[in-house]
Amino acid sequence: MSTSQQFDCFSTLSKEIIEETINAEFKSLNEICLDTILYGKDFVNNIVLQNHVQSIICSSNYIEKGKIKAEGAIFRYYIYRLVQEGAATETMRCDSDELPVASHWLLPAQDFHYMWENLYYDCDIKNNLLRFVETTMLFSDLAVNSNIISWNKVVLLHGPPGTGKTSMCKALAQKAVIRMRDRFTHGEFIEINSHSLFSKWFSESGKLVMKLFDEIKNLVQNERALVCILIDEVESLAHARKSCNNGTEPSDSIRVVNALLTQLDQIKRFPNVLILTTSNMTEAIDLAFIDRADIKQYLGYPSEVAIYNIYYSCLKELMKSGILKHEEIFDISQLKLFGYTEDSNTKNSLKLLELSRISEGLTGRTLRKIPFLAHALHLSTNKTTLSKFLKAMHLAILKQVQQEGELQQI
Repeated sequence: MSTSQQFDCFSTLSKEIIEETINAEFKSLNEICLDTILYGKDFVNNIVLQNHVQSIICSSNYIEKGKIKAEGAIFRYYIYRLVQEGAATETMRCDSDELPVASHWLLPAQDFHYMWENLYYDCDIKNNLLRFVETTMLFSDLAVNSNIISWNKVVLLHGPPGTGKTSMCKALAQKAVIRMRDRFTHGEFIEINSHSLFSKWFSESGKLVMKLFDEIKNLVQNERALVCILIDEVESLAHARKSCNNGTEPSDSIRVVNALLTQLDQIKRFPNVLILTTSNMTEAIDLAFIDRADIKQYLGYPSEVAIYNIYYSCLKELMKSGILKHEEIFDISQLKLFGYTEDSNTKNSLKLLELSRISEGLTGRTLRKIPFLAHALHLSTNKTTLSKFLKAMHLAILKQVQQEGELQQI
């Protein structure tokens, strides 16, 4: 069992006092909700948590969901303070132009907060990716001979647009920095702007790739920083060279791919670097790059259970903000325990399950817009009841499904 606590940015308490306080609080509980955000201000009988801890999240290293008994649980604590500054834009000069080649965050960042907890998948994708990062760092730190056991520190997430690939990369980097606080003091997250690297002087693109990685190598000199590099839509840089050789792409594309592969091979020798990549078009990626990816994980459209979890998190957020009145709604594991039988307590939860079924085929990005569209288009008051809001969501879902069907026919 692991718990992550975010310090209030003005707190002066030591991590030891925070840990002792939370440990005592947990021992007084019968059950603990997993992957649920507990806000410090809601602990009305604990002044320390109210004034010094913004939030607590408990998670399990196993595939457990819902609630677990506090008695007998073994806790490991990760206490951290978020970096409040947003992304800095890294530029690079190409002749007389300044090109925005990357965005740069210090981790753990406020911008990435709660991303991990709000990504939902049916299998254990998140923990598998996190274990990959931890094993990568372990093998590097123990100087395992990479000529005997090979790993390139490259992750490729692929699938349709809107399925959370970029968010997963950001969330994974943030979570890794938090989990490995004993190894790293902070993280550096570099999101490469692939399109900017294709300058209007196309022949310069290969040189720009090499120049950018030279700058990144300066960051990895600090071994106490975990440096995570995100290449979104990696097919833009690692375009299949077979197409180039067939004459369907400019030969300069070959220089870009060669430059990227060379830089990846050079940077993997550093013990504190991780390459995260995404693609909507794996058929367009050069096979040499695909071969370098240690993990090639497909992220598809959410299933009924994942959709329910997404909607559930949205409704809880609306209750927290006051747009929805506080009413009972069960998470999917509780609903399963009740045998999906309908009564006055489970009625709204079963309605949400019905909405999840008719939402299958929508992307995660679209699903998270549904509550907004429901309020904007189908409600006339600022605050409403859960049952009325679920009816508005039903209308918004039907409209979204209709619109997407019409677009596919064009």
